[in-house]
Order: sequence, then C-alpha cells, then structure tokens
Amino acid sequence: MAVPARPAPDTAAPPVPAVARRTAGATSRRSSRRWRDAVAGYLFVAPFLVAYLLFLVTPFLRGIWISMHDWNLLAVAMNPDAARFVGMGNYTRMLWGDGIIWSLDHQWGVRLLGLLAMALILWWWRQGVIGRGTALAALGAGLLLFGLLLGLHPGEDGRWNDRRFWPIVGNTLTFVALTVPSVTLVGLALALGLNRDDRVSAVLRTAFFLSQVLSVTVVTLIWQLTFSPRQGIIGHFFRSIGLQPLNWVTDASLAMPAIVIATVWWSLGFAMILFLAGLQEIPAERYEAARIDGASLWPIIRFITLPALTRTTTLVVVLQIILHFQVFGQSHLITRGGPNDATQVLVRYIYQTGFRNSELGYASALAIVLFVFMLVFAMLQLRVSREEG
Repeated sequence: MAVPARPAPDTAAPPVPAVARRTAGATSRRSSRRWRDAVAGYLFVAPFLVAYLLFLVTPFLRGIWISMHDWNLLAVAMNPDAARFVGMGNYTRMLWGDGIIWSLDHQWGVRLLGLLAMALILWWWRQGVIGRGTALAALGAGLLLFGLLLGLHPGEDGRWNDRRFWPIVGNTLTFVALTVPSVTLVGLALALGLNRDDRVSAVLRTAFFLSQVLSVTVVTLIWQLTFSPRQGIIGHFFRSIGLQPLNWVTDASLAMPAIVIATVWWSLGFAMILFLAGLQEIPAERYEAARIDGASLWPIIRFITLPALTRTTTLVVVLQIILHFQVFGQSHLITRGGPNDATQVLVRYIYQTGFRNSELGYASALAIVLFVFMLVFAMLQLRVSREEG
C-alpha cells in the first residue's frame, strides 16, 4: 500500500509587515541624510581648515623646528645647509646658566608676598569663593614660581647664559599685570556709566572708542608729545603749579608707567564696547525687581550686573592677556626699550634677536616660550571663570 507523501515544509520567510518596512526605510533615509549633512559640513569647513593648517599650524611647527637649530638668517639665506641642529640648546641658553644655585633668601620680599597670596587663595578655597581645581592650580603654580624658580640665581662665579632674558620677562609680566586690570576695570566703569539711551552718552561712547581705531604709530606720537617735558600738556601743567616737569620717557622708574598709560588709553574702547554689549543682554526686569525690593546701586552691581557679565569679563581679560603679552610698538616707538632695558619686552627682544642679530633659531625659541606664557595665563583665567560660572 502506497504511503502518502508528506507535504514539503514551507521554508520561505514570513512576510515582513508593512510597518517594519516603512521603519527600515525611514532609518535608511535618516542615515543617508546625516551622511550628506556631515559631508556638506566638512566641505563648508574645509577652506578654513586648509587656510588654518597652511598659515597657522604649519608656521608654528616650522618655528619649533627652527628653534632647535643654530639658524643664522643671513648664512642660511646664502646656504640652506648652514643650519646646525642643536636640539634643546637654544632653550638651555635661554633658561639656564653656569653656577646656578638655589637660596631660600633670594628675592625674599617678592617670595614673601607670593606666599601671602597663596595663603589668601587657600583661605578663599576654604570659604568657597573659588573652586578646588582653581585653588590647586594656583597653589601649584605659586609653589613652582615663588618656592622654586625665584630662588634660583647665579652663584659667586656663576652667570646666566642670557643675562637679559629674565629681566625682560619680568618687564613683560609687569606690563601685562598693570595693563590688563586697568583696561578691564576702566572699561567696565565707562560701560556702566554710558549704558544709557541719550545723546550725550552716545557722543561719549564714540569719543572713547575713537582711540581704538588709531594705529600704534599715531598713538605713540600723541603720547610722545604728551609726555614731553617741554612741549607736552603734562609738563605745562606741572610748570603752571610751580613744579619741575617729569622726564617720563628717560626716567627708568617712569618709563614703564608711561607706556602703560598710553596702552590703556589706546585699548580702552574695545573693552568698553564688549562690556556695553554684555550689559544690554541683561534683562531689565531684574533691575526693576531689585529696585522694588529697595536695593541700592552697589548691591545691584554686585549681585546682578557683575555675575551676569562673567563671560564678558572672561573674554575681555583673555583677549587683553593675549594682546598685551605681544606688546611691541609702544616700547619700540616711545622708549626704544630703554632706559637701560627698563621697558624692553619679549616681542621687541625677539625682533632684535632675529632681524638685527640674525639669530633666527634663538629668536624662534624665544617666541615659543612667549606662546607658552600666553597659553598658561589664558588657560588659568578660563579655568577660574568656568568655576565662577
């Protein structure tokens, strides 16, 4: 008797529901759209990246490479093989010397002030004024600077390899320390006073900003005439009250304040405009609520205006630090770096080393160290502002 054949099993896949097919299609379209958006974004950014790599990153890396060579500008121009690789020799020449020792009592006054500042930072941390990260970074930098670096000096028979470098670094730091807070505070004060919608404030805002559009040559010429003991308005004022005019440019104790005053006058307008933009972003309702509660001017500024301007203040300070570390024209045109290197700054020293002495390798090493200084101070300010925000 014949056995009936079993039906073959159905091995075909079950039909995909229409909803699943639509979901898969939508996912594929979204993925394709994201890919096209990413490609379009990279294409838009590509011109900037090419220019950035070509004109900023490549020269920077080239500068690092040159800083590791004994690179005489004229010799290499005549013979490209004249550059001699010295590794970190230029940095050793810059930062170190022969017979360098460390002493506890060297520059004890400055180091004592530094230790007091570190104690104040520690107290602020305990009171919650600053964050832990900022406090640790500041204490670490303070211990490195005041505890170690300022204790280094040449012994009896020792000498720095470059005797001018560290005093010039001190001049640059002094200039930045005097200029940045002055520009920031005066710019903020002007912005608070001129943040009004009347004609007088508009005229004064324009007047204070006009100095910003002048070139450094014009600015230095104006202040050379102003500081002149014979022709300047300051000299005429001193003579009118029976006093001897001051020799601002030729006096070693007054030359640095002279270029600081000229720089503050020149840089004030930009800081004022940034603060005005920040003030106009603060909602008027906050001030109205504070006045209804009976708050006076100073509490309003302290608890409403200043916290709202945190990001603007950070922007102003970081830009001023980067700008004034690169000071050149004021020192070069007003005082020529004098008297006796009292106003010699790093950028002018780099210029003289590279183009007057033709030591391009050593000048490149100086430029790299200047970049590190600017980076450290800017990053520290950004860290502080981030924690305050």
